[in-house]
Amino acid sequence: MNSPSTTDVDSSTPVGWRWAPVWVLAYAVLWPASRVSEAVLSLGALAALFLLAKARFRDGNRLLSSGAWALTTALFFAYWLPQLISTSDAADPQGALGKTLAGLRYLPFLWLVAISVATRSGRRIVFGGLAVLVLVWSVDLLLQALSGRSVLFNGLDALYSAIKDKGICEGQADRGFDRFNGIFGTCNPVLGVLLASFSPFLLFVAHHRLGIKGWLTAAFVVGFAVVLAGSRASWLTYALVLLFSGWHVLGWKRLLVLFASGAVILAVLSTVYAPLGDRLERTAVAMNGGDKDVDTALSGRGKIWGAAACMISEHPINGVGVRDFRHAYPACDPSPGVKPAWGEGPALHAHQLVLEVLSETGFIGLLLWLAGAALAWRAWRYASIAARERARPAMLALAVTVFPFNTHLAFYSSFWGGVTLFLAALYAGSLLARDEPAA
Repeated sequence: MNSPSTTDVDSSTPVGWRWAPVWVLAYAVLWPASRVSEAVLSLGALAALFLLAKARFRDGNRLLSSGAWALTTALFFAYWLPQLISTSDAADPQGALGKTLAGLRYLPFLWLVAISVATRSGRRIVFGGLAVLVLVWSVDLLLQALSGRSVLFNGLDALYSAIKDKGICEGQADRGFDRFNGIFGTCNPVLGVLLASFSPFLLFVAHHRLGIKGWLTAAFVVGFAVVLAGSRASWLTYALVLLFSGWHVLGWKRLLVLFASGAVILAVLSTVYAPLGDRLERTAVAMNGGDKDVDTALSGRGKIWGAAACMISEHPINGVGVRDFRHAYPACDPSPGVKPAWGEGPALHAHQLVLEVLSETGFIGLLLWLAGAALAWRAWRYASIAARERARPAMLALAVTVFPFNTHLAFYSSFWGGVTLFLAALYAGSLLARDEPAA
């Protein structure tokens, strides 16, 4: 079947699939309610499989280009196969295998995500919706910094209490006591990392609609929110976003002025907001160069990374098993008699992408991840200029999220793993979309 023309591409989408962009966006909107978001993912995967089976998997080019089908599927297996291979050395092999097989539900959902951005109208809904989401969450966090209350979290918590008769964070550890976390509350301090990773969608929309002034306004709004959210990993992620996005928008001279202004604002904020000053002070401690200083500056991650190196040396082929870092940690604790910076209990994951992949899935897992990265880069390298432009927000968001020289959330957790795969599908679907933008 011939590819649809640019003027008829949206009408060529089968009626049963036109709900895809809204469904995909709903998955992201519901991240603060993680169980509901997971349910949306699972139902979307089932709906996608049903529609594909009903059509007997025919006319796939009406939904995605063959390249997009292939890249989306390959990126999923580059993530999932290491998990499968690691199950034999897991603490509970049978349970690990069951969880791994359950992870197959991500594949049809990723097809759905890629399909949702395969047309101009779909990208307007999904990319535009993500831009609005980043802006709303950022403004809510800034209002929380001024008033001490997150309007969005209070509303979500009230709804949750009405349904479950308990608050969202009730019974969970308070892990965000020294940072603002907006709609996610104090028990799940991930908003800063999310805002940094998804900021390209807002910055590109702001620049497209309002030019340089729009880009600068969005950059400062999100920047303030990311700084106040308190995660230093998100600061580096956002700095990378500004570097690569700002290079195209401002040029290097004005970009240098922007970074200098940001440094001055950061210094001023640190004098009036104590937790920010403490983080900057801990970061400066690393400049002393000692192992203890570096570990202090990294909030105990030096100790965790030493344990990860031990696991890699003892299980180099396929690792200790996905999400089994916590079980292997006591035997690999480099200083078992010293209380860690995070308090009691073992470390739950390596807090760094390369070390997580190596310690939990071994060198086989790392090779598969590198193969996925190579395929993603090859697709970008050989794509047309128009294809790169329409995929640039998703590409930048994915690239800064997996940037290896940073600390990270657990990529094999249900939340951050889902977010990473979501970005991979947005990238594949938009880069290898079956239409071209209007001239």
